[in-house]
Amino acid sequence: MRYIFILSLLSTLLTACAGESENPPLEVKTDDRPISAVVGEPIVSYADMLDKATPSVVSVYTSSMVTMRRTQRLPDIFRHFGIPTQPVEPETGTDRKRREQLGVGSGVIISEDGYIVTNHHVVQGLRGREVDQVIVRLSDQSEYEASLIGSDPKTDIAVLKINPEVPLAALTFADSDRIRVGDVVFAIGNPFDVGLTATHGIVSATSRSQGGRILGPGSYEDFIQTDAAINRGNSGGALIDAWGRLIGINTAIVSGSGGSIGIGFAIPVNMALNVASNLIQSGEVPRGLLGLFPSDLTSDMAEAFGLDSTSGALVNQVQEDSPASRGGIVHGDIIIKIGDTEIGSASQLRLVVSQIPPGTEVAVTLIRESKTIVLPIVLGSLNEKTASITGESSPIKGVSIRLIDQEARDEYSIPEDISGVLVSEVDDDSPFVEILEKGMVILEVNGASIRSVEQIESNLSEGQNMLYIWAKGTKGFMVIKQ
Repeated sequence: MRYIFILSLLSTLLTACAGESENPPLEVKTDDRPISAVVGEPIVSYADMLDKATPSVVSVYTSSMVTMRRTQRLPDIFRHFGIPTQPVEPETGTDRKRREQLGVGSGVIISEDGYIVTNHHVVQGLRGREVDQVIVRLSDQSEYEASLIGSDPKTDIAVLKINPEVPLAALTFADSDRIRVGDVVFAIGNPFDVGLTATHGIVSATSRSQGGRILGPGSYEDFIQTDAAINRGNSGGALIDAWGRLIGINTAIVSGSGGSIGIGFAIPVNMALNVASNLIQSGEVPRGLLGLFPSDLTSDMAEAFGLDSTSGALVNQVQEDSPASRGGIVHGDIIIKIGDTEIGSASQLRLVVSQIPPGTEVAVTLIRESKTIVLPIVLGSLNEKTASITGESSPIKGVSIRLIDQEARDEYSIPEDISGVLVSEVDDDSPFVEILEKGMVILEVNGASIRSVEQIESNLSEGQNMLYIWAKGTKGFMVIKQ
């Protein structure tokens, strides 16, 4: 009984002590107003702008039908007798098909009636598989099947079209030529298919070119670089400025892990709009052509030419019967301006000329022997097929040959000072299949320099022929017998 009394007393004392140490209710200040812009005060939120811009960005899903072969196996009992249980070919009509998703990307609505810009690599397929269905999901989760209007691998731009039930929210375009390093930007897209996401950063650099390492040989790279997080699935999405205007199409990142490390690239909207407009109107992108092979100036070259800087594009070679040769451009000229656009490098020269319609007369300003000259040049068309002879009609049986263009130089690493005719294909049944191979450059035939496809035929003779060729960085002689 005594123990019960002591326990009761202890319980009473503990309760009293607890009551004395109890804290008053927590009181905090709350403000449930959304952040908004206030005149005269720093901008602390871009929510209103993003509310308007985000519905203009869509998710893009590509897929294709795959055939699943049904197989029949022998009953398990035969395994006990050592009989192989290899699959048995099914009867006709027993194959079944299913749809398999190939990729996820993003896109940007550019018109109220349903035109959408995305990346070429988003819609081109995967591992050799062709895309036969493209589904576009809007920000309100509604879905539409899209048709591919056109695609341009050289700029990585593609155009899709959907037929919406109501007018869509299209983004306003800014002038990407006027953006500056330090401008605030947002990348909007569908990274890793988690849903539409906005990330924040600045313009880190402009006019970035990776020498074809991102888009491939013969491409046109003139990227906006940003540290706004761009990840897989963001491709084809929007890069917008602080006013919600479209300045670029997100397309690539530099990363060792596959995730963002703060180096992302977007195609400037001016280039994207030019490509998209042409794809919508004609299904292709017409590009101007000068017909020459330029290179950048080194400091030693600039000094040798008596120049104060390395700005400009040095003409190493002019193609025969090209707009450049007809207009009077010769090797050794240094092109410093096309029209009113100053030229700082060989890649910029290619880019500027490619964006001018074929048939346009342009003023080419160049330096020749320390004198500034302006030549009027009528541009040709880069889309016209390069002069070539197929294996069937070639004077070298079973060997296709063609002129060397910049794309071929990039693909086979052919130096600018190598002039000749390219071996573009060697048929399996050609008598020269063990001698000639794709990517070789024929420099001479029987001692005569070769500069055109026609010169191959005119300098070949019956019997033995001596060829002087360039291949994989080395030159040498070989003999073929006609």
